[in-house]
Amino acid sequence: MATKEPKIIRDKDEMRQWSRSMRAQGKTIGLVPTMGYLHEGHLSLLREAHKHTQLTVVSIYVNPGQFSPNEDLSTYPSDFDGDIKKLMSVHGGVDVVFNPRNLYDYGKDKLVRVEREEKKEKEGAVVSCVESGGLGHETWVRVERLEKGLCGKSRPVFFRGVATIVTKLFNIVEPDVAVFGKKDYQQWQIIRRMVRDLDFAIKVIGTDIMREVDGLAMSSRNVHLSLQERNKALSISRSLSKAKAAVEKGQVSCRELRNSVTEAIQEAGGKVDYAEIVEQESLETVERIKNPVVFCVAAWFGKVRLIDNIEINI
Repeated sequence: MATKEPKIIRDKDEMRQWSRSMRAQGKTIGLVPTMGYLHEGHLSLLREAHKHTQLTVVSIYVNPGQFSPNEDLSTYPSDFDGDIKKLMSVHGGVDVVFNPRNLYDYGKDKLVRVEREEKKEKEGAVVSCVESGGLGHETWVRVERLEKGLCGKSRPVFFRGVATIVTKLFNIVEPDVAVFGKKDYQQWQIIRRMVRDLDFAIKVIGTDIMREVDGLAMSSRNVHLSLQERNKALSISRSLSKAKAAVEKGQVSCRELRNSVTEAIQEAGGKVDYAEIVEQESLETVERIKNPVVFCVAAWFGKVRLIDNIEINI
């Protein structure tokens, strides 16, 4: 049964005022940051937030700062009305949906010209869609070591964009708790480290991956997979499960485990970006499994890049 309709806020000052008025009443606030096109994985984050706070805010904002100009910002799926209906279907609903138009639009304070940013691109500098659009934003948050491996190798602007937009959301919403899914495992650890290092008074909670019945990790980008590509993409979760089972039977050589997963994905027609076994906290690669690790994979099927992982606790 549908629950209450959320308050929709698009202005950041109004959002901050709402949060401060609620906190003045002694209420606690949970934030679930999303880019929209919600699925059951996102709704599970909202349910988790309900366990920890009295009020909940879901942000829906496709962040240009984490996309480079040659990535899929323009084709990222969107269904705002559908998202609201899905949020209302969750018991307890959501109090506020924060849906800003552009968190990098500073009005008259656009100090950086488009042509200056185009010059940067021509000179080979790594830029995001924010910079290539000449919006004047100059300040970036970086978690320098954790952002380097895994997704950071092939997406050099991604994690500074994520850390920056999450910082902005934290400063605008001022939540007590923020909930992230562990499908984006590196992102989750980066946010945790950022919160620790910068002394944000926010508890960061990570939730387990939500999967389709056949095991495919839920993702907004799955909508772009053809039926054939989707079936082939099951090789990711299946090979990861087999790798975990092998470890539980005594296999500790990471090279052999990586090779088995890589071969399974390639045989299914996928192009592997990376398949790495890393320590859960530091994200440092390991060669033999002696402590808790996470096996992280990114692979392309057609034009869709998918990520997945599995924690292995021994």
